Amino acid sequence: MSNDFIEDQDQAPPNDPSAEQAALGAMLLDRSVIADIAEILSVEDYYCPAHATLHGAVTAMHTASLPVDPITLAAHLRAANDLDRIGGAAYLHTLVQATPTAANGTYYAEIVADLARQRRLIETGTRLIAHTRQGMSAADRIASQAAAELATIGTSDRWPDPIPLGAHAPLPLFPVDTLTPWVAEQVSAVAEFTQTPPDLAATMALAALSTAAGGRVHVEIRPGWREQANLYLVCAMPPASRKSDVFAAMTEPVYDVERQLQEDSRAQIVEAETAKEAALAEAEALMAKARKPGDGVDRTAIVAEASAARLLAEDIHVPPKPRLTVSGDITPEPLAQQLAVHRCLAALSPEGDLFDIIAGRYSAKPNLGVFLQAHKGERLQTDRITREQPSVDKPALTIGITPQPAVLQDLASTPGARDRGLLARFLYALPASNLGYRKTRTTPVPEPVAQRYRNRLSTLLHTLYALPEPTTIPLTPAADRAVEALQDQLEAALRPEQPLAHLLDWAGKLVGHTARVALLLHLADRITGPRWGEPVEEDAINRAAEITAYYTQHALAVFDLIASDAATDAARTILDWLARPKTDGTYRTAIKRRDAVAASRRFRTVAQVEPALALLEAHGYLRADTPPRTGRPGQPATATYRVHPSLQRGADAR
Repeated sequence: MSNDFIEDQDQAPPNDPSAEQAALGAMLLDRSVIADIAEILSVEDYYCPAHATLHGAVTAMHTASLPVDPITLAAHLRAANDLDRIGGAAYLHTLVQATPTAANGTYYAEIVADLARQRRLIETGTRLIAHTRQGMSAADRIASQAAAELATIGTSDRWPDPIPLGAHAPLPLFPVDTLTPWVAEQVSAVAEFTQTPPDLAATMALAALSTAAGGRVHVEIRPGWREQANLYLVCAMPPASRKSDVFAAMTEPVYDVERQLQEDSRAQIVEAETAKEAALAEAEALMAKARKPGDGVDRTAIVAEASAARLLAEDIHVPPKPRLTVSGDITPEPLAQQLAVHRCLAALSPEGDLFDIIAGRYSAKPNLGVFLQAHKGERLQTDRITREQPSVDKPALTIGITPQPAVLQDLASTPGARDRGLLARFLYALPASNLGYRKTRTTPVPEPVAQRYRNRLSTLLHTLYALPEPTTIPLTPAADRAVEALQDQLEAALRPEQPLAHLLDWAGKLVGHTARVALLLHLADRITGPRWGEPVEEDAINRAAEITAYYTQHALAVFDLIASDAATDAARTILDWLARPKTDGTYRTAIKRRDAVAASRRFRTVAQVEPALALLEAHGYLRADTPPRTGRPGQPATATYRVHPSLQRGADAR
């Protein structure tokens, strides 16, 4: 890439390669100017396509609160297969060197924006001339289209390209620094060694912590509001992503402790089984004696003695073989039986077989009940549970799986999965694949890091498994106020015009999930001492909120991927309607909410289209103007949405 990328500058439309380079270089030198430059420029303002790609990447990283410099930007572009298109990593350093000073970044941006407006004037004039020469008779249509385009040229309020429905700006990486240090070290080391996104290792680390604490420790947010510590976690990645290697590294201590618990209990189980068998044998011997013919036998006394022996046998409790986990392909009925015996279990798997079972692949219809109840800890009662224990109080199931993204779509199509709240119970991660960009020689996980992770997770598992009864840990007053602030923020995010408006079911569990994650962080922080039973502090809540904010962004992408919500379908319907010309041949430049109701016969009320309009606004297709006051009490003003200029050029421009 060089400044002479335009072969004949005199014949080219107005452009200034040096100003484009300087605007980009300023953003790489000083992140504080990124927002200012982004207000002046959008990707379509650049003449050089490579510069447009770079601007889009920088602003996306900045929006996701990621660090922006030549090194991090190169990694971001490499993951998106765009690094070679912009001239390689070396060109990023060229941009920095070509920038006199970052302080003048907005001035360079104004130069680029002014030249872009000049090019648009030329393009608009060229189209008008072409339409006239072609003999187009719809002069009003040509004039209307030209007026719409000219109205956007004279303003600095440029729109960036909208994000297609079903696609998202680059999703944030898991905030590894929020984890307890001994967990964060393992996550980072495993991610580096396996060349996988840290999201995968971090999500499975939370699943391991949930296996230890789920159902055994509760957090009391306020009187009457308690949350268990178990989580349902999904990290979806494509095949050949080394999911099994990461899964093994993060969950191996769980299976090691489970084997150790089983070995330690072996003698006790054998002793109890032997005593029970002996008591039953004695009862059977007495019954055999009572069955013998003859008048000299006191059958009444013998039967009473046999009954006492049988009662003694039934009183002998044979402890179950300890279990922390069940297989990832367990069906609902055996799972309910295992929960009846063990109460707290984890279904961990590097594959998505569990979702196939939930979807009812091996039964006539899906059986979601046990998965719904075991997340919340609701009383599990079913005829399929053993006769000896007909119900389970406070069941706690942890789920940690790493399926392929397509499996999520299959789950979403399961009858009742959305309506009954199953999809809302999961925290989703959808990290970008780095296949094709992995290093071939990497540093193995340092043994001290791996040993520290094994030791402390094993301590956590042993300590909490040994609890005779579930323990409840309260919040400090400061932590309670932090939760209250989260509730206030979430409440505002649920309004019709907000991005979470179409995910009310999932968002409704977000604060509870945050409290659960905070409890896991609290336990991981303090497991090496006797202080793990102390109240959860504000710091744990804030760190957990950062983690669930990450999962929120990924959930938005996942629900778009699986298209399981009506708002996405409605948004596509409205988008198609906006891209069609009106009867007079002109396009809509602005709409009101009630106008959108006319987009389809299936819409009857404004309330039906509000979530879709919020989604289109979040994706950049619409912009809501602040409505004026109506002057009447109880009469809200009608919102007006401006339509993205690309939609004013018809469906072919989308």
